[in-house]
Order: sequence, then structure tokens, then C-alpha cells
Amino acid sequence: MTVPRQPPSPYEETRPPEEPRGHVIRRRALTLLIIVLLIGIPAGYLVISANQSRNSGKDKEAKYSATGLTIGWPSKVQRRLYEIPIPHYSRNVAYYETNNYKVSRLYVQFLTSNTGLETFLKEVDENYTTADLKKDDITIGSRDRNVAGWDFTGPGPWYGVTHSQEDPAPTQSIVVNRSNPDHPMVYVVSTTEP
Repeated sequence: MTVPRQPPSPYEETRPPEEPRGHVIRRRALTLLIIVLLIGIPAGYLVISANQSRNSGKDKEAKYSATGLTIGWPSKVQRRLYEIPIPHYSRNVAYYETNNYKVSRLYVQFLTSNTGLETFLKEVDENYTTADLKKDDITIGSRDRNVAGWDFTGPGPWYGVTHSQEDPAPTQSIVVNRSNPDHPMVYVVSTTEP
């Protein structure tokens, strides 16, 4: 004889039917994966971003704390601000900028042609020509030579000129090495007072 099953009383504990063990493991694994994705990926991104930012700061610090020239062209803004019109097709271009509360300087060197030198001098001052360069006139002082790492004792002849202007326009001290008569090496220190 079968005893009819009675409905549970409202006071008895009712349990949902148990899930198979495989479903429980898969659900826990899925939950763990979601937690890892929600926490791990942003945390990893933050670590990578922080390292890149720190490395970028170190690169900038090394660039601006270095003494001597950086190979490459100064920015257009720097060339315009310091009025250093480097001729197109110049080679061996390098620069270095210093700034403090009293004075800012841009040191530039480049190798150019005789035509490039004429063009450069004309753009510095429309009245300048290579005839304005004075032989054996080293217009860049020893302090600035030390900052840029320049040594003007090598084979010459050496020529120089200073283009003075009223503030706030910059003053350019120019030295030219004509040891190669077809390709003069030009050294410029442009100084401006803010």
C-alpha cells in the first residue's frame, strides 16, 4: 500500500533540488573568471600606464639635464622664437636649449653649402652677407662653448659675427668654420631675455 505524500507544512524547510556537481564547478569557474577580468585587466592597465609615464619622465629628464647637443633639428617654434633659420638640406644638425628666469639660449650647429650660408645670413639680417663675417673673430664665449661642448681650436679658418637686436628680440652669436671651402660648419648661440 502506498502512503500518499502530504504537502509540506509552511513551517518545514524546503530545499531546491540539488544541481549536479558539474554545474556547480562551471558556475564557480565562470564567477572567478569574471572577477579576474573585472579586477585584473584594469589593474594591469594601470601598472603598464604608470611604467610608461615614469619612463617618459626619465627620458625627458635625461634630455633636459644633459649637457651638450642633441642630434636633430630644433622645433619650428624654437627656430622662430630664437630666429635661427637653418637652411634646407643642412646636415649634422644638432641643438641644445637652456632656460632660466633671466635668460634663454638656443645652441645650434649645422653643416651647409656656401649658398646655404648666404641664405642663412640673409635671413638673420637682410643686410648680411659672407663679407660681414670677420676672420678669427670667435664671437661665442668660453662659457657657451663649454655648455655646447664646442672647441674652436681645430683647423680653420674661423669667422664670426654677432647680430645684436633690442629686447625682446634675440641676439645671435655666429661662428663659421671654413676648413671645407664648399661646406661651412655653422655654430650659433641665440640669446633672449624674457
